[in-house]
Amino acid sequence: MRTKSLKKNKINVITLGCSKNVYDSEVLMGQLRASGKDVVHEEEGNIVVINTCGFIDNAKAESVNMILEYADKKERGIVDKVFVTGCLSERYRPDLEKEIPNVDQYFGTTELPQLLKALGADYKHELLGERLTTTPKNYAYLKISEGCDRPCSFCAIPLMRGKNVSQSIEKLVKEAEGLAKNGVKELILIAQDLTYYGLDLYKKRNLGELLEALVKVEGIEWIRLHYAFPTGFPMDVLEIMKREPKICNYIDIPLQHISDSILKSMRRGTTQAKTTKLLKDFREAVPGMAIRTTLIVGYPGETEEDFNILKDFVQEMKFDRMGCFAYSHEENTHAFLLEDDVPDAIKQARANEIMELQSQISWDLNQEKVGQTFKCIIDRKEGSHFVGRTEFDSPDVDNEVLVDASKHYVKTGEFVLIKIIEATEFDLYGEPILIS
Repeated sequence: MRTKSLKKNKINVITLGCSKNVYDSEVLMGQLRASGKDVVHEEEGNIVVINTCGFIDNAKAESVNMILEYADKKERGIVDKVFVTGCLSERYRPDLEKEIPNVDQYFGTTELPQLLKALGADYKHELLGERLTTTPKNYAYLKISEGCDRPCSFCAIPLMRGKNVSQSIEKLVKEAEGLAKNGVKELILIAQDLTYYGLDLYKKRNLGELLEALVKVEGIEWIRLHYAFPTGFPMDVLEIMKREPKICNYIDIPLQHISDSILKSMRRGTTQAKTTKLLKDFREAVPGMAIRTTLIVGYPGETEEDFNILKDFVQEMKFDRMGCFAYSHEENTHAFLLEDDVPDAIKQARANEIMELQSQISWDLNQEKVGQTFKCIIDRKEGSHFVGRTEFDSPDVDNEVLVDASKHYVKTGEFVLIKIIEATEFDLYGEPILIS
């Protein structure tokens, strides 16, 4: 029989899923540290908190496997306690409690005070915006709102995250100032839908005003926009992007599809013509802007014709960055009422075909960068290379700039001018320019 250890508890927070979950884990860790707890991120600890994702099948499977792994470690005495929080727990708590009862407690996405109490910590309101960042020191995510009011047929996020709730400009500026004091140079603005920001608080789309306030924060050099919905996009943002050097000429705008019949069924509130015009307006307003998008293939009723329309659109638009996913049939969504009639093999084949198209587009665009010089932020050293990014690239999802560490030294966390000497589909190779 195992005897209880007398050593001090160490809480290990494990994060699965998107950048919004990363942010939530950082807030949790900041609260734990403020209560005097020993807390680490994805290292060894005898108490484990798993922050789960419940978005699509693959993510759910990863979360379930992680819970099972740690429930087994608890059974074998390797860890003392296991707590589960986040989207999967919010969505499927009764099922999880029944199927994996060896977890000490499950918590939803809005139950941070209760989770802290279970971990022997107090929720401190005065810590507003303070958190223990887990990203490299030079960038951090800034979550400007939570939840979503959009009616997209395929999406389970409103089930897990609730309605749109914006944070005030004052709070976000204070949070940004705190991050800047800790050495953060790049803010990545995240939300389920950036373009909805402010409608609840200010009765208008207020992303532009927020950006005007954030560019004044000393120490912040880059501000990046993620997850902008195409319907009702606040066009004043483009004017500010063009005028303000701190705002990266970059936007992540998930379009999901382009065939009118699929867009209608998806309840996206737009058409191919409107979307094409919007992207054209983007490129006219901010020449050289990098546009990232996400697409879904294999949605119920997607015909070969619909798929060909999508392929033609990808060829025509030449997105700088793209991700493509096979449709996941999610219970309690509007699309779950439809027949999931595209076979998995066809879904995957279509996703592969789109990504092959994008790979060629990315290759062509990257070749144009050879010989050019870009301001890059250096995130880390990995193996024999320093790894950085241009303003046109977001961490983890986009291109990286690689500098040979055996020939050159650059300081991580700093901006460097780098001349591109070679390019592949998804990576750029460069040499630092020394300024005398």
